[in-house]
Amino acid sequence: MKFISSQLSYFFQNRSSKRNLKYLLLFLLLLFVLISVFSVLFHVIMEYEGQHHSWLTGFYWALTVMSTLGFGDITFHSDLGRLFSIVVLMSGVLLLLVLLPFTFIQFFYSPWIEAQNKARAPRSLPAETKKHIIFTSFDDITISLIEKFSRYGNNYIIILDDLKKAMEIYDIGYKVGYGFLDDPETYTKMRADNASMIFASNTDEINTNVAFTLRELTQKTQIVTTADSHDSIDILGLAGSNLVLEPRKMIGDAFARRTIGFNASATNIGQFENFIIAEAPVMGTPLIGKTLSDLSLREKIGINIIGFWEHGDFIDARPDYVIKKSTVLVMIGEKENIDRYNETFIIFGTQTAPVVIIGSGRVGKFVANGLNKRGIDYTMVEKEQKNVILPEKTIVGNAADLQILEEAGIKNAPSVIISTSDDDMNIYLTIYCRRLRPDIQIISRANTDKNVSTLRRAGADLVMSYTSLTANAVFNFHKENQIIMLSEGIDIFTSKVPDRLIGRNLKNSNIRQNTGCNVIAIKKDGRTFVNPDPDMELRKDALLILIGKKESEDLFLKNYSA
Repeated sequence: MKFISSQLSYFFQNRSSKRNLKYLLLFLLLLFVLISVFSVLFHVIMEYEGQHHSWLTGFYWALTVMSTLGFGDITFHSDLGRLFSIVVLMSGVLLLLVLLPFTFIQFFYSPWIEAQNKARAPRSLPAETKKHIIFTSFDDITISLIEKFSRYGNNYIIILDDLKKAMEIYDIGYKVGYGFLDDPETYTKMRADNASMIFASNTDEINTNVAFTLRELTQKTQIVTTADSHDSIDILGLAGSNLVLEPRKMIGDAFARRTIGFNASATNIGQFENFIIAEAPVMGTPLIGKTLSDLSLREKIGINIIGFWEHGDFIDARPDYVIKKSTVLVMIGEKENIDRYNETFIIFGTQTAPVVIIGSGRVGKFVANGLNKRGIDYTMVEKEQKNVILPEKTIVGNAADLQILEEAGIKNAPSVIISTSDDDMNIYLTIYCRRLRPDIQIISRANTDKNVSTLRRAGADLVMSYTSLTANAVFNFHKENQIIMLSEGIDIFTSKVPDRLIGRNLKNSNIRQNTGCNVIAIKKDGRTFVNPDPDMELRKDALLILIGKKESEDLFLKNYSA
């Protein structure tokens, strides 16, 4: 009933709909008058022929003839009567069979359908709407953010200026509104001044327009935009964006950060307050063949191992886990502890061969810049000569050609980074490189979420997409929280102690058994306890730091949300 009332409200309040309805009523009035005239003339001619009928019969005859039904139960016998019947028949064909359907569709049915559509994609939100998220486009980043925010109970609306696309998105289950992105009235009606954040991931020009338009309406609402071009960052900031993200640079920097370097030192991948999350390869170190309990890294150096990478599979830290040549340690510790680890192990695992980067597009360029900052040498492979950015560092040719890969140094490279924008090609090259070098680190770019698991199965040690990296950055900015993405679908995240677990200890909370998430640290009384004692009491004011797959995180929120 509420949906129908909103349609009626739009239909009868719309000026164009009122005008169309007026035209339809005038046409129906004209039709009624004509039928009445035909009914009167019917009686006149029937009297002329000596036949007598009721007034209802006159209307009945006029309608049956005009609609071409012509039952034949009432007929004229004179030529005048037959000529009159022809006139009534022809006018009926024109008015009832041609003009009436056209008029009905044009002035009533089409406006009604439009009213239905616009009621499904409203132009405004209720006045009491607040703390909602506004999106100005529908793309992979928006979808990822909606999933994240929905887990935490945040309301949202997607504003689109294409009604057809808005209807398609509505039909697959998203909340969508209709309005023009460059019209201040759109954001006023969408209660932008009460929104907690507005996220724009359109083109740089549209994002600038959105930020500028919004900032004229409200100063308090946070505006986050993406930038396709590095030159647009300053402009977007001047237009009013609180945070400008460059997705391709983010994934390029992430790949460079996670590349195994020339030694066994740890690479920082994130930070919780004063605690650093880092990764370190064990290749070439005396750690190979030992168990975690044998190492005593916590006692000797002060770092805590929270897990292991084994060719793309994340394994929770277990005291009896035997470290292999291919193992990458995931650790947490304060800066001085990480520095101490690096001082101890930097002498091991020295590499002299350059890293291979396949694809010299914008992502490949950012990977190269990141490796330069780390002092890591590299060679790029690019199929098209026109796409070459750094000729002195690039080999032109098809990466599927063994000779080209060998020329790039695949046989001795510690890592290969596959950064093309084609997932099928990335999967193909991942399989190829894994067969060529079972021991090499393979970092691969996923352009769509559905190919993440395929790339892992193909042999990638690390899979990342700028969609997830950007979504995590936006979520962290909005929540003033910290989610660190270890790999696609595996996060380190925080949560307050759920009400049902207050007063219990970590051992009998069964968090790991019930959700698959592992508590790696607990923050309370201003201190962070890494790898906490299983008997530690979970208090109301404590903060849990957990690690788990996306499905495990969803299960944790479902089982323990208030």
